[in-house]
Amino acid sequence: MKNTILLMGIIALTCITAKSFANHNESDLTINTKVSSVDWVGKKVVGQHAGTINIKEGTLHLHNGVLDGGKIIIDMTTIASTDLEGKTAQKLMGHLSSPDFFDVKNHNTTTLEITSTKNIEGNKFTIIGNLTIKGITKPIEFPATIEVKDGKLAAYAEMKVDRTLYDIKYGSGKFFEGLGDKMIDDEFIIKFKIAAE
Repeated sequence: MKNTILLMGIIALTCITAKSFANHNESDLTINTKVSSVDWVGKKVVGQHAGTINIKEGTLHLHNGVLDGGKIIIDMTTIASTDLEGKTAQKLMGHLSSPDFFDVKNHNTTTLEITSTKNIEGNKFTIIGNLTIKGITKPIEFPATIEVKDGKLAAYAEMKVDRTLYDIKYGSGKFFEGLGDKMIDDEFIIKFKIAAE
């Protein structure tokens, strides 16, 4: 009987220790939206435009100090231009917010869900996940530089997005002929600077 009680005690202690160890190696970090940033670049035949979008909220998950999951929600209502001013900027933002592009009235957030990462070398990683724009979700992979220290994370990433996968076809040479210098590149770039703790 004593041996049975002792055995049960050892098993219980082992389970508690294993659970504590597992929890110690798992952590969720909250993105600091005030210091994190998202920049965008869209190109066309005669030039390009650039701007910013705010992060609404986000959480990143670490396993053994390595990023392996998370979710970043981008507030599409905050899309802004950094290369234009005044009425010209307002006109562009109005068009980008319209159904021709991101249809912000009906889809006011864009979501990046990180499902896993692959270490390339040192602090260089490939981020693997799903990107949802206008309610359409597609898999995506992109490179990132990630540094984790003292429970804090800093990440820098550049993601190329094929807008036509998300039903954004305006000015695309894939779907319209004879656009000339009005043709817009199908890919646009999103640059992330993330701080989380």
